[in-house]
Amino acid sequence: MTTLGITILIAFMGLFAFGAIRLMPVYLNYMKIVGVIDGVVAEFEGQNANRTEVRRSIARRFDVDSVSEIKARDVPVTAVDGGLQVSAVYDHTTPFIGHISFTVHFDKTEIVRR
Repeated sequence: MTTLGITILIAFMGLFAFGAIRLMPVYLNYMKIVGVIDGVVAEFEGQNANRTEVRRSIARRFDVDSVSEIKARDVPVTAVDGGLQVSAVYDHTTPFIGHISFTVHFDKTEIVRR
């Protein structure tokens, strides 16, 4: 390989590495939200919980885990057959280079069975 080829290869690999560095916090925040929803499901599974209790637990867990991308009130808790559906659906946009940015769509939905 020539020096020019190595330089182009390193620049190309560096671009992907920079993209991964920019997206890592976005996915780590999503993992916090997944942990909150899974924790709520584990806490109230089979206990005939109501919406207020589930919402209070979500708000408390968001505060403890320092979730900042969405608020607890942005997580709808709806009644469905056999339980309560908890959904965290949101988009996160993070800048990449100049006027180029990444938009990632997240959708985590679980049902708290009664």
